[in-house]
Amino acid sequence: MKMVKKSNLPTKVCVTCSRPFAWRKKWAKVWDEVLYCSQKCRRTGAGEK
Repeated sequence: MKMVKKSNLPTKVCVTCSRPFAWRKKWAKVWDEVLYCSQKCRRTGAGEK
């Protein structure tokens, strides 16, 4: 398996805290649906909507 540098990974901005976060292997199949950087932001963001 070829290693990819972290600087070359796609990034997004969290809709709750506005911090950038990088692609993770566990998000490979659902990357288009990922909106939050963490479970904490997911819980907080759900209440703000």
